[in-house]
Amino acid sequence: MRSGWNVADVLEVRVETPTARTIRLRLPGLTGHLAGQHIDVRLTAEDGYSAVRSYSVASALPGDELEITVEELADGEVSPYLVTGLSPGDRLEVRGPIGGWFVWRPEDHSPVQLIAGGSGVVPLMAMIRAHEASANPSEFRLLYSVRDPESAFYRSELESMSRSSHRFTLTWVYTRRVPPGWPTPAGRLDAATLESVVFPPGIAPAVYVCGATGFVEAIADRLVQAGHSPDRIRAERYGGMDGSS
Repeated sequence: MRSGWNVADVLEVRVETPTARTIRLRLPGLTGHLAGQHIDVRLTAEDGYSAVRSYSVASALPGDELEITVEELADGEVSPYLVTGLSPGDRLEVRGPIGGWFVWRPEDHSPVQLIAGGSGVVPLMAMIRAHEASANPSEFRLLYSVRDPESAFYRSELESMSRSSHRFTLTWVYTRRVPPGWPTPAGRLDAATLESVVFPPGIAPAVYVCGATGFVEAIADRLVQAGHSPDRIRAERYGGMDGSS
């Protein structure tokens, strides 16, 4: 972790969904980061008022670059500017990367089960990318719950990896609207789906769950009820009750 506030250069801003953007930053002096960490971003107005928000790192880039993916909140103080007002060449005040618990390290060869609700996929995507870039032979599975196909972050990249990698499996759950020809109706992620696609508890997978508070708590409870050890479940939450809302 880098201490204090530092200035990062905005290198690229690209569209993920109609309301989300991925921002690539260069942070001089940074020497890499762990998959699952986050940074704090501070915006300061002319009158001196400042607002700070935390954003998960989405990338597995070496050196002094990293990426965050930001979803615009209608009543947000920071996200609307990052999504609609930021351009390459701008600069941001950032602190971090921060975190050492909700992280994945390449030396861990346990099978990994990732479960995401909505934008909770961001730190899990960093883990997937780090795993794909490593020689780690463990199997990764991602169970990703979203409202509809247009709401999914990194959709093309995830589907491409699921087709080409023998170490990565992807399962979608659509809560509001499914793609044409989808074999199952829209609905919330339930216990039956968890049991059918998640690694069985007997092999003691490392489980990472990220999403809105209600989503994470419900999934963690179901996993424990299914026999997964609480010690093997790591959860990260953000505001709201529905991970796909």
